[in-house]
Amino acid sequence: MSALEEMSRDELIVLARAQQGQITRLAEQVSRVAELEEQSAELAAMNTELAERLARLERLISRNSGNSGMPPSSDDQPGKPPPKDKRAGQKMGGKRKPGKQPGAEGRYLAWRADPGEVVPHFPYGTCVCGDDLADGRDLGVQAWHQVHDIPPVSAGVVQHDLHAVECRCGRVHLAERPEGVASARVSFGLHLQALCVYLMVMHAIPVHRCCALVEALTGAAPSPGFVHGMIARAAAAVAAANARIRMLLTLAYVVNCDETPLRVGAAKVKKYLLVACTKLLTWYMVGDRSLETFKTSVLPELSGVMVHDRYQNYDSAELGEHRHQLCASHLLRDLEDCVEEYPGAVWPVQIQRTLRGLIHAAGTAREQGEDAIDTGVKDELIRLFKHGVRVGLSEVPRIPGPAKTVTQPVGRVLLEVLRDREDDVLRFAHDLRVPPTNNQAERDVRPAKTQQKISGRLRSETATGNRYAIRGYLSTAAKHGTDVISAIRDALLGRPWMPPDPATA
Repeated sequence: MSALEEMSRDELIVLARAQQGQITRLAEQVSRVAELEEQSAELAAMNTELAERLARLERLISRNSGNSGMPPSSDDQPGKPPPKDKRAGQKMGGKRKPGKQPGAEGRYLAWRADPGEVVPHFPYGTCVCGDDLADGRDLGVQAWHQVHDIPPVSAGVVQHDLHAVECRCGRVHLAERPEGVASARVSFGLHLQALCVYLMVMHAIPVHRCCALVEALTGAAPSPGFVHGMIARAAAAVAAANARIRMLLTLAYVVNCDETPLRVGAAKVKKYLLVACTKLLTWYMVGDRSLETFKTSVLPELSGVMVHDRYQNYDSAELGEHRHQLCASHLLRDLEDCVEEYPGAVWPVQIQRTLRGLIHAAGTAREQGEDAIDTGVKDELIRLFKHGVRVGLSEVPRIPGPAKTVTQPVGRVLLEVLRDREDDVLRFAHDLRVPPTNNQAERDVRPAKTQQKISGRLRSETATGNRYAIRGYLSTAAKHGTDVISAIRDALLGRPWMPPDPATA
């Protein structure tokens, strides 16, 4: 007989109630375990999401001018690590020292054989013997000192009296108003107008500060309205010159192109300053970064090699067929990002070294007057370049899926560009007329960032377009060695300086 069969009815009831309590507690524990498992799964998912977010933030904050397209001005922001120093031997020729570079044109104060003025100085007073030094014998000049200075500047007033003359036949003839004199009875002259335009456009001085500066330097006190109005007048005066600059760009063998954000107009509206330039020409356009803006610019009309930073619109078929040179500086920065992302990988360093080697070889050949890089040097560097790209593609595999929803690993898209667009990456190595970098365009858009730092958001898109129309004209004049103030003055007279034909430049 089992133990249960021996138990009384009351004992069985007590046992059943005890087991029921245990079952209830076990059910509660199972429910609690299920809740904990659910919470654990939620925490694990949250932890994964936070880890991915942290990785994105760490990558974002690690971006600087050395491994991305961010400007150097962003390197000193709080919490951002500075760019790493270049490795020894990584940069061909070593790191440049600060200051003037060997072979660069310098300036210095030179002794003039024909000074504009000679002022003699004699000792004055009395000698210890009591004689007046004015009665002493002149022994000649013993020391010479030349001082390069400007005379005190003061705006003068010139009155032009236009006489009338009656001929013997009875006809009356009135003298013509001199060139540069306005029809108003009182006006500011061309020199002062040109100075105002020069200060505002070339040195990014705001209107009110320009008025104060002109008054402090010359004594003249133009109003802010007059000074601001000079921008529109000067822009209209240089329109013909800018049309010629645009035409000459379409004939250039190489054109550097770039764009930079510009705060202008309504708040939260981002505009862009587009530039197309050469060593002798500069052309600007204010608009946005859309393909429609690019299609209205000079880009569709270009016939030469287009140097740019790989922004997709430059490769659009709607701009026409063009040859390209992808900026090597941007490629090197992207490869530096790969060096940091894959510390043990050799391929990004190898590709960097080959690119720098080709740039150095091209520069050396150009300086020596050669038409091409030494074939043996070029072929070996290109072989190492291709090998590095192949290794990188094998070590950084592509993730399947559409580009809109799948983010490829760091460096994968770059490696595919280096493989698929090798001709556009290495064009400079095969044709020494093509520069390896887009530095010329970046130098020509840099004044826009200076202007933005000084003035912040510019209110009028029209005035900003006028400002950069003048800037392009003056930049082109300066590249040709022309005095920019004279170029402004000539434009205001109605005969703007014109860039010469390339065959005669």
